Amino acid sequence: MKKLQVLGPGCPKCVELAKRTEEAARAAGGDYEMEKVSDLSKIMAFGVMVTPALAVDGEVKMVGQVPSVAEIKKIIS
Repeated sequence: MKKLQVLGPGCPKCVELAKRTEEAARAAGGDYEMEKVSDLSKIMAFGVMVTPALAVDGEVKMVGQVPSVAEIKKIIS
């Protein structure tokens, strides 16, 4: 099971990234666990200074943008 983590305090971009990530995970059809990380100390522990960010299995894959569902699907596959 892949663990998807959307890192962000809950801003509109963070909410949109979470929505698109859920949609991409459903479309990819794999076994995914999704977590929203809003605690700033936890976000900084990933080395992320700009949100939103997307981590897959604890590895940051994307920072500071909201890619399309298709792009997210490529990132998580």
